[in-house]
Amino acid sequence: MRRGDLITHDDPDYPALWQEFEKTRALVAELNGKYHTPDEITSLLSQIWGQELVEARMFPPFYTAFGKNTRVGKGVFINFGCTFLDQGGITIEDDVFIAPDVKILTEGHPEEPARRHTLVTAPIHIGRNVWIGAGAMILPGVTIGENAIIAAGAVVNKDVAPNMIVGGVPARELREIRREEVMNE
Repeated sequence: MRRGDLITHDDPDYPALWQEFEKTRALVAELNGKYHTPDEITSLLSQIWGQELVEARMFPPFYTAFGKNTRVGKGVFINFGCTFLDQGGITIEDDVFIAPDVKILTEGHPEEPARRHTLVTAPIHIGRNVWIGAGAMILPGVTIGENAIIAAGAVVNKDVAPNMIVGGVPARELREIRREEVMNE
């Protein structure tokens, strides 16, 4: 999946993959089904993503079908209602802020009707200290550079340079992040 190979429902490994989907769906249902303390949320996410989380925080609900191809750095915050489709691989580096209702989607389907039941994937990489605004959508194969800001509602279908603010549908560069100097008195 992480190589971008086509995934078909008649692949001999598909039943094992489907079993992983079912395990993840049960964990996601537990996460979203009732109040959990921050430590309980971290424990459930660690099981969903198959990694120990360090200083990562989330406000459920959260949605994913697989989960095992997501890697999350330390100090990450994920707000309410986000969806991660990670079969192609999602990497989120340290200190990333993700606002409500963000969708990070590594999966798609071929355009041809005869092949549309096939899944096509491409990884997404989100650099350190990125801020993704509410309702933004990150599409397969995108890399977002360090410190970038994705405006609310943006649809990101191509790479974003470090220190850049992008917005719109499809997202386009708006400007570089302003750096204010702090004066010592």
